[in-house]
Amino acid sequence: MSLIEALNWRYATKKMNGDAVPQDKVNQILEAAHLAPTSSGLQPFKIIVVTDPELKAKIAEIAFGQQQIIDCSHLLIFAAWDQYTEEKIRAVFAHANAERGLPASATADYENGLIANVTQRTAEENYQHAAKQSYISLGVAMAEAALLKVDATPMEGFDAQKLDELLNLKALNLRSTTLLPLGYRDVEGDWLVNLKKVRSPLTDFVVEY
Repeated sequence: MSLIEALNWRYATKKMNGDAVPQDKVNQILEAAHLAPTSSGLQPFKIIVVTDPELKAKIAEIAFGQQQIIDCSHLLIFAAWDQYTEEKIRAVFAHANAERGLPASATADYENGLIANVTQRTAEENYQHAAKQSYISLGVAMAEAALLKVDATPMEGFDAQKLDELLNLKALNLRSTTLLPLGYRDVEGDWLVNLKKVRSPLTDFVVEY
């Protein structure tokens, strides 16, 4: 199946049937998300995987009762760094240079310029930048899930502050950005499953100069 075919197959699943997604497929989705591009290669976010039914139920309560959170097999929570710091940035480049067999001096000028830039911004500005990077990974995860015929429904409808408190994300210097339940559609119970996929005309969507 091509990516276009997979994207035509996927939709924002409204009801999942509770069947478990095989771990190897979950691992593929996570690896795809892990390989997604990010600004300066910083990967300023983490993905939290929740399978515990009791915890999923608590999360559903602060996500307006969205049933997919309870019925999904694995709930992915994307959580971005709450702030860019010199320590975090240097750690990323130190790891990359070590993996590539390069001396620290190979990226020193770039690191220093990047650090000078981000330390001039507010913590909220830096968080918003990091959050945008998590959405790139989210999109790649959704595409990989579609290729594997695993349903995935992106969600912003939740109380982020309450979720951060529930998971104690502040201790990890993280703030939640979005949720992605993984599972399988309930073919008979989901009102949306058989409706035609509709997007704006491509001629309106693409602007050429």
